Amino acid sequence: MARFPTPPSHSLPTVLRWILYPAMLIVGAVLIAAALLGIIAILAYPQLPSLDALTDYQPKIPLRVYTSDGHLIGEFGEERRALVRIQDVPPLMKQAILSAEDERFYQHPGVDTLGVLRAAYANFTSGGKRQGASTITMQVARNFFLSSEKTLTRKVYEALLAFKIESNLSKDEILQIYVNQIYLGQRAYGFAAAAQIYYGKPLKDVSLAEAAMLAGLPKAPSSYNPVANPKRAKQRQHYVLRRMHDLGYINDAQLAEALKQALTVKRDVNEFAVRADHVAEMARQMAYERFQEETYTRGLRVITTITRADQEAAYASLRRGVLDYDRRHGYRGAGGYVDLGQVGAGDLDEVLEESLQDEVDSDDLLAAVVVEAGTKQVRAYRRGGEIVQIGGDGLKFAQKMLDDKAPANKRIRRGAIIHVQKDEKGHWQIVQLPEVEAAFVAASPLDGAIRALVGGFDFSRNKFNHVTQAWRQPGSSFKPFIYSAALEKGFTPATVIPDEPLTVSAAETGSQAWEPKNYDGKYEGPMPMRMGLAKSKNLVSVRILKSIGTHYAQDYVTRFGYDADKHPPYLTMALGAGSVTPWQQLAAYSIFANGGYRIQPYVVKHILDDKGNVLAEAQPAVAGDEQLRVLDPRNAYLMDSMMHDVVRRGTATRALQLKRGDLAGKTGTTNDFIDAWFCGYQPTLVGIAWIGFDQPKKLGNGETGGSAALPIWMGYMEKALKDVPESYMEAPAGLIAVNVPADPSGKNPSGKTTELIYKESLPPAPPENENPATPGTAIPDPAGPVAGTSG
Repeated sequence: MARFPTPPSHSLPTVLRWILYPAMLIVGAVLIAAALLGIIAILAYPQLPSLDALTDYQPKIPLRVYTSDGHLIGEFGEERRALVRIQDVPPLMKQAILSAEDERFYQHPGVDTLGVLRAAYANFTSGGKRQGASTITMQVARNFFLSSEKTLTRKVYEALLAFKIESNLSKDEILQIYVNQIYLGQRAYGFAAAAQIYYGKPLKDVSLAEAAMLAGLPKAPSSYNPVANPKRAKQRQHYVLRRMHDLGYINDAQLAEALKQALTVKRDVNEFAVRADHVAEMARQMAYERFQEETYTRGLRVITTITRADQEAAYASLRRGVLDYDRRHGYRGAGGYVDLGQVGAGDLDEVLEESLQDEVDSDDLLAAVVVEAGTKQVRAYRRGGEIVQIGGDGLKFAQKMLDDKAPANKRIRRGAIIHVQKDEKGHWQIVQLPEVEAAFVAASPLDGAIRALVGGFDFSRNKFNHVTQAWRQPGSSFKPFIYSAALEKGFTPATVIPDEPLTVSAAETGSQAWEPKNYDGKYEGPMPMRMGLAKSKNLVSVRILKSIGTHYAQDYVTRFGYDADKHPPYLTMALGAGSVTPWQQLAAYSIFANGGYRIQPYVVKHILDDKGNVLAEAQPAVAGDEQLRVLDPRNAYLMDSMMHDVVRRGTATRALQLKRGDLAGKTGTTNDFIDAWFCGYQPTLVGIAWIGFDQPKKLGNGETGGSAALPIWMGYMEKALKDVPESYMEAPAGLIAVNVPADPSGKNPSGKTTELIYKESLPPAPPENENPATPGTAIPDPAGPVAGTSG
């Protein structure tokens, strides 16, 4: 029988040596590395920084400004952050974060060894494409204590810090810090702030699709930012959604629905639900004056006096009034041009998008580039890639600039930069950014609490606050204060004054001889003072001022809060040739509205710290305190009565459209139609509207306070006074009703009407057989012929 040779006795040991030696080397290297790491850990651990920054977490929280009913209107600080407790984070948001960043967060001790091995394998098999293995705890360690440099030393320290953090804080505490601290682009720190900045909603209200988008940001906030790079942000969001599905957090139906959901991202990260930028800036300045640089980091909350409903009504009415004025004066043409002649179809979108980068949107007035223009239809490219089509009524405003005969530098053609807006029916129309400015402010006349304030057409274009900073001529809106002064000098609403031409010498004007004129160029002869105010007769006002004295009037108006040096003692003061701000007008007209008390308008109710403790609080004076009285209650009542006539039968009859009988006020139009005002009130609410150019120039013929400013006031009052019952000032003691001639011209001497006057204004009883003088007796004509413009 054949015998097989016996294998050499050394064959098996040789094979084992080939296997065991490398294994031993690897094990030895691992043991040596572990020993070295252990030594490093022993030496480095005591040198690790204290965790006080985490255990006593005090993040920088910006200043936030709110309406009185709790709506955010402004945020100021380098880091935009809103703290949220981990129990208040929606489960879907937590799951999205864990799916994107650290699926084994609740299992590992700070460093995920399985994750490290998986990342190493992925990096090896992908040919060098790097995959990270940082856990959420390691990211917290890096964000608080380390730099972002990619070195082995930093990585070791990061791991050691992660172990230390895990041994001192619970998992939920670590995740809460991460949720509030991580940077997510657009100056947003933390997921609560990011939800507000990107979607304009609190974190608790985000959808699954929105949560996945937010969870995808920590990896690269700049690259995956939905504002800066919507395409890459969408790709990252889809990855997070698929990971959530793979990990069993969402089912097939939820995945499919979230993948197809269109996300509406706020383009303007400074946009808030309520447009009150000027109010927010006023609040910021007040907070900074008190708290300096801490204002932006300690989580202060400023509660203002405005309400959302009032502010929205004022904002919408002012913009509508300005745009209506702008349309009355025609389309000025294209705002500029983009050369599209040599641009290929493949590059067109990129060129158009780039050309719009520096163009300004103003709320719903959106910049666009015309890609096709004709007399019947215009197609334009909007930021983001939308092509809008404008035709029919949407072209009417700009029709003249679509004609081939239009000026070449204004004509709407391919490449023209225009602005578009949707009308009430949702159809696009061509509009333009207005050049004129406006202001509106409203407050309670009882304590001065501001209910609404709009300092200009668009804060982003012009941060100048026209309510508090614009010194403008008040025009005829100043006349009530001259009339009020006259009542203290013995005049009555029935005093007859000639509405006839007058010449004023240079000595009386302070410059040159002057012939004031009525704004409508008409003279109606003798009339009672009441009618003179209602019809805004300049000649009546000048004669009143001439009679009472300019120095007396200059001193008198200071009781209303006006500056004497802003109103030189010349007869031109009768037509409002001095300077006021809308804020001053608000305070002054409040005195008429509240019966004679001087209150101070204020816009900040109180300032709170991050725990809700009151740090500062307004303590407004309230009308009714006789120490605040600056005007005889009889004077206030008679002025209120006369300004009701301005609405009922004078220059503000347009306000009768509001169908209220308790409205009073005065229009104001300055010389050459430079400024237009309406200052008016109802007993519970005072409103001041102004419109004009920053560089004073003519608004246009016929652009009076009644046509240009009053509609802004009415638009606000219509909403603000809805469901507010009518109310009227009660007649104070010391007034007496007398019969006066209904026709001051004397043509109908038998006609009589009743007028209230100061009791002491009655002349003494006449001698027997003499007729008593009536309070309607004409004052002596102080001069000869006239001219000026103020309505």
